[in-house]
Amino acid sequence: MSEDPLKIYENFDPEIRKHLENTRNLAFKDGALPSKIKILIAMALDASHGSVQGVRALANLAIKAGATKAEIGEALRVALYVCGAGSAYTAAYALKE
Repeated sequence: MSEDPLKIYENFDPEIRKHLENTRNLAFKDGALPSKIKILIAMALDASHGSVQGVRALANLAIKAGATKAEIGEALRVALYVCGAGSAYTAAYALKE
């Protein structure tokens, strides 16, 4: 994902953008689960929902947070098991590059 999809809100509704950023920061900060694990969970959820761009962006974010390709693969296996083959196709399209 090259451009932040929420950028439109800078002028349209800066308050909602700030709210979304705060929510993202809350969701992904280290806590009982480390940030890396939370990002991998989000990536698996995006795969199960058919979000190619989401999987791609979150896989890159997970790598920056210290995840390995093997950890990404295993998180996507969980999505495949729980949500079916559609998540595997979504992830395949997302991870082509």
